[in-house]
Amino acid sequence: MQFQIGNRWVGKDHKPFVIAEMSGNHNHSLERALAIVDAAAKAGVDALKLQTYTADTMTLDIHDGDFFIEDPNSLWKGSSLYRLYQEAYTPWEWHEPIFKKCKELGILAFSTPFDETAVDFLESLDVPAYKIASFENTDIQLIRKVAATGKPIIISTGMASIAELDETVRAAKEAGAKDIVLLKCTSTYPASPENTNILTIPHMEQLFNCQVGISDHTMGVGVSVASVALGATVIEKHFTLRRADGGVDSAFSLEPEEMTALVVESERAWQSLGHVVYGASTEGEIQSMKHRRSLYISQDMKQGDVFTRENVKAIRPGMGLPTKYLDQLLGRKIGRDASKGTPITWELI
Repeated sequence: MQFQIGNRWVGKDHKPFVIAEMSGNHNHSLERALAIVDAAAKAGVDALKLQTYTADTMTLDIHDGDFFIEDPNSLWKGSSLYRLYQEAYTPWEWHEPIFKKCKELGILAFSTPFDETAVDFLESLDVPAYKIASFENTDIQLIRKVAATGKPIIISTGMASIAELDETVRAAKEAGAKDIVLLKCTSTYPASPENTNILTIPHMEQLFNCQVGISDHTMGVGVSVASVALGATVIEKHFTLRRADGGVDSAFSLEPEEMTALVVESERAWQSLGHVVYGASTEGEIQSMKHRRSLYISQDMKQGDVFTRENVKAIRPGMGLPTKYLDQLLGRKIGRDASKGTPITWELI
């Protein structure tokens, strides 16, 4: 099931594909956006991702009723949807310089389109892949439009039931998608580790027979690193220069030092998976075998002396008989003189 996005491989035989999501953390400054690209590249991510929409492609210019955010637990309480998207959107004319900067720095760049016009625009920039956001994962028309490009499609699964995901994956495949990644996602901002449920990741892989990963809205890197042990091949995290700078997504975004840690630790987690193995499997372990406990003479002995707990000890190193033979040894006689510190072998008995 492995495949390439640009020059990067995605699959279990390769280190996790790490995506830094800029979202609205540019705070309406192209200079800051480019600085975020620079910081992401230095952190070692594989790709930087934008979101491609305008307030008018997302919602209606209405500021009350269904279009006003009143949820007391929302980061965006007290704003209308339209004003939120006006604040958060990335100007479309910025995409090209941001993508150019990514290419110069050796990382991939793509985006999340929120309607069909965004797909047409991103195709004009020849993006290597597409991301579908959780809130759009049931927008079958959008899914078909993206899938028809034939490019890899990464889909966040927040809020979607198994039936809805089945419909989405089927629609994508029927429209031409060959390479699909499903990201476990909890659509709260921030999410808590307790409501992340990453055991869903291997279950999702079995159900849909595709690459799986995580779009992680929790604080820190622990959840993302843990997901690698459960089969995640793609990790997406929101990214900013400093949370203290503010911005629509800053509260649950990683800072550069944290993103660097995520890249390093997720790769270590992947490297550690290996395969099922028991016993001394490395040259270092084989060398360490000599430091196991074994049976040694702990007092000088004369030929014919009886082995007792006073003159036999189970100690390190491991050059004598294994300690499991102690009971068989006790009460038997030594066959020759031996000094303290002599490893016990069958020839001595």
